[in-house]
Amino acid sequence: MARRCELTGLGPSYGKSISHAHNVSNRRFMPNLQTKRIWLDDEKKWITVKATAKALKTLDKKGYRAMMAELKQKTGK
Repeated sequence: MARRCELTGLGPSYGKSISHAHNVSNRRFMPNLQTKRIWLDDEKKWITVKATAKALKTLDKKGYRAMMAELKQKTGK
């Protein structure tokens, strides 16, 4: 499975590690993914999502349906 947020589509970003001796190597900055069970009231069932901590805070504010609608609009699917 890809390390990607299911609610926002956020994935790893890339950068450089620089040692004290200034040796440079590539590295990945991974998103803070959490696995969370969410209760959907209209469908009366639990779903499991893999989302970033920031997305979970937004989920509490907006709701699951609104976030999925935004993701579809953003990605064009």
